[in-house]
Amino acid sequence: MKRIITLLCFFILLSCNKDETSPNDSDTELNLYFPPANSTEWDITTPESLNWDTETLDELRTFLSENKTRAFILLKDGKIVVEEYWGKTILNSAEFNKDAIWYWASAGKTLTSFLVGLAQEQGLLDINDKTSEYLGKGWSKVPSEKEDLIHIKHQLTMTTGLDYEVENADCTASECLQYKADAGTQWYYHNAPYTLLENVVSTAAKKNYNTFTDEKIETQIGMNGTWIASGNNNVYWSTARDAARFGLLLLNKGTWNDQPVMHDTTYYHSMVNSSQNLNPSYGYLCWLNGKSSIIIPGLPTSFKIPLSSNAPADLFAAIGKNAQFIEVVPSQNLVLVRMGEAPNNSLVPVIFHDDMWEKVNALIRE
Repeated sequence: MKRIITLLCFFILLSCNKDETSPNDSDTELNLYFPPANSTEWDITTPESLNWDTETLDELRTFLSENKTRAFILLKDGKIVVEEYWGKTILNSAEFNKDAIWYWASAGKTLTSFLVGLAQEQGLLDINDKTSEYLGKGWSKVPSEKEDLIHIKHQLTMTTGLDYEVENADCTASECLQYKADAGTQWYYHNAPYTLLENVVSTAAKKNYNTFTDEKIETQIGMNGTWIASGNNNVYWSTARDAARFGLLLLNKGTWNDQPVMHDTTYYHSMVNSSQNLNPSYGYLCWLNGKSSIIIPGLPTSFKIPLSSNAPADLFAAIGKNAQFIEVVPSQNLVLVRMGEAPNNSLVPVIFHDDMWEKVNALIRE
């Protein structure tokens, strides 16, 4: 409760709204470097060569370290400019480094969104299909005529209308999936309908979710992560560099070094732009900055502010619990990755995120 009150106060105090941005659909050709998919090599460039303010770099490092960050990577034009590691691995068995893995938490939702797009592109499903075509009739306790209103697209946009006030909002058992509103009329950050997308994709593809991920994305771009079951959830784990590879793929609109991983530009466009009017700061399982309002996880209320007042207005992001960030800024050819534990108690993640970008802006002279 204290955290929610702090968050509400933060929103009330925000007085500098950014104008709503244009869609992330620029056709400008990007001049990007891509690390080899079959190698650990990755070109670097220095902050000095970019005329960044290196005197602010130590302040950024200190801020990240003091807020329990394990890994931080900043790419410019695909090359590594900043790469830092702190602390121990998840099991406290070794120093955290570029080979250590960490959980993505809900940042993995954006990876799932990309996988759904690939499944549609290959004719395995259509996001306008009823969810029951893949999970079977009665996959929920919603009356059948209301269950038929729920399509894959509603799972991608957090608009299934399922009751989020059940005892366990992560529970995917049918008895936990109850009616609250017609699909498409309610926005709430509800994990269970999202988690079931794994079953939708696996059923459509007739293969294991990890196998599908490996074949369709990981092998193409050199990622080496894995989905691991955790209670009702399925959580993606990888190194920070793997996360940066995914961010770079998103920056280049689904293409890796001139080789399209996702050919469907319409789906990609929808993924990284407002997917509905209820929460314009949300695409297909992807957070968007620079919009006129936002509904944040855990609250049904819309606030007339953007995701972040300090981050670039065209930023879109995969964001997970405890401030896991994979963020893309098309206007600046930037990819930012932050992995770690929850920030200090004095900073709820949204405040930490805004403060982080204040320091990144000082570094890159924005």
